[in-house]
Amino acid sequence: MKTMKISEAVVRRLPIYLRYLTELQQREVLTVSSQDLGLKLDLNPAQIRKDLAYFGEFGRKGIGYDVAYLIQKIRQILKLNHQISVALVGAGNLGQALSNYNTYLKDNMKIVAVFDAHTPKIGKKINNLTVQPMEELEQTVRDHNVRIGIITVPAFEAQNVANAFVNAGVEAILNFAPVILKVPNHVRVHAADFTTDLLSLAYYLDNGKEDEEDGEEPMDH
Repeated sequence: MKTMKISEAVVRRLPIYLRYLTELQQREVLTVSSQDLGLKLDLNPAQIRKDLAYFGEFGRKGIGYDVAYLIQKIRQILKLNHQISVALVGAGNLGQALSNYNTYLKDNMKIVAVFDAHTPKIGKKINNLTVQPMEELEQTVRDHNVRIGIITVPAFEAQNVANAFVNAGVEAILNFAPVILKVPNHVRVHAADFTTDLLSLAYYLDNGKEDEEDGEEPMDH
């Protein structure tokens, strides 16, 4: 693999490639071209070739990519060839839904612990996991070698949870709370802000119709 810095956009596209390649493998498709990938994923084939070329030469001219081999390599690039343990804080509706969402298990991502600060939720079972108090977070993270934390608590609690994850040695955080977290540079944070995404969609509603109306000349009466 080349040592140059890879952009976040490239890294975010790799799981998209992996998901579709896995679908191809399930349909027993052996090879795929960048053109076919581009058509299915609505991406420029040249962009796909460039993305993959950052990590090595995986394709063969006139044949394309070996599906099984490319899946193996992308999984290695994303470090999914070994199990990655995940801990979640916030056993509300969203936290429970994420804990019950098992699709990522085939990608070696596994939620191994769930925590909450509210007494009524502690001790409850979610997908065979017992909700633990926050006081047990640090030791549990170390015992299970948890590397990623998920935050699904209200905004006013999120920074304290992030601090607890950082102190426990977590290396990356997926934050569902609508707040910007402050963490050390060595900890990676990705925000999953439903509200921002939903509100931004409103901009595109009937946009074409509004443009047409704006361009219409006033009628004489």
